[in-house]
Amino acid sequence: MSNFDVTAANEETREAWNANAAFWDERMGEGNDFVNVLCWPAIHALLNIQAGQRLLDIACGNGLTSRRLAKLGAQVTAFDFAAEMIALAKQRGEDDRIDYRVIDATDENALLALGEQTFDAALCHMALFDMADVQPLFRALPRLLKRNGLFVFSIIHPCFNNSHTAKVAEEADIEGNINTTYSIKVFKYKTATVAHGVAMRNQPKAQLYFDRPLEMMLGYGFDNGFVLDGLREPAFPPDHPAGKYPLSWGANFSEFPPVLVGRLRRL
Repeated sequence: MSNFDVTAANEETREAWNANAAFWDERMGEGNDFVNVLCWPAIHALLNIQAGQRLLDIACGNGLTSRRLAKLGAQVTAFDFAAEMIALAKQRGEDDRIDYRVIDATDENALLALGEQTFDAALCHMALFDMADVQPLFRALPRLLKRNGLFVFSIIHPCFNNSHTAKVAEEADIEGNINTTYSIKVFKYKTATVAHGVAMRNQPKAQLYFDRPLEMMLGYGFDNGFVLDGLREPAFPPDHPAGKYPLSWGANFSEFPPVLVGRLRRL
C-alpha cells in the first residue's frame, strides 16, 4: 500500500460515500444485525459511557452511533468527511446533545481544532478501513483525549473478513450423511493493500477498502502512547437466523468473527 496516491484515494473514497449516502441510510437506518448483534454490545461494554461525558464520534456516517451515545447521556461531537452523510444524519433529527460537523479524519489540523484534552472518549465505528491514511487520526487522538481517555474502534476483522478472503461451503457424503462444512479461505493478510469493494450489495458506487494487518493498526496506537486494554471478537451465534444469501455471515460461520472491537487507552 506504499505506492499509491493518498490524496487521490481519499478523494475517491469521499466521492463514493457521498454517492452511496442515501442508499446506505435507507438500508442501514438505525442499525442492522452487524450493528445490533455484533458491534454495539461490544462498543457499549468497552466505552462504559457515563452521563455528561464528552465523546467524539469519528466518521459517524448517518449518525447511527451518535444518536445512541447521546441517548446514554453523552455530549457528542460527531463528524464525517462525506457532507451527504452529515446531511442525512441531521435529517434523522436534531439533538442538542449532538454537534454534527463535516471534517476529514485524515486532516490532522482540522482534528486538533476540535480542542485538545476535550474528550473523555472517542469512537470510530466500522470506518478505519475506509480511511486512506489513519496516522493523522492516531497522532491527533492523544491530544484530543483527556488523560486516561478511551478510543474504541470497530473494524471488519483483518484476519477473516478482509478484501482477500472468501467464504466457502463444501458438501461431502460421510458414511451416508450429506454434510456441509463452512469455512473461510484467506488469500492474503500480512501485506497492507487497497482494493475496491461494496459495503452493501447493489450500492451505487464501489468504495476503496484499506486493509491493514493488526500489528500495523495497533502499532499506530502504541506508537502514539496508547495501550490496548480491551478486545472483543463477536461472531453470530449458532442459532442466528440464516441470511438472505447462502454464504451470508450468520449461524453457518459462528466460529469466525467478522468484526473486531478494540479499546485503546491514553496513558
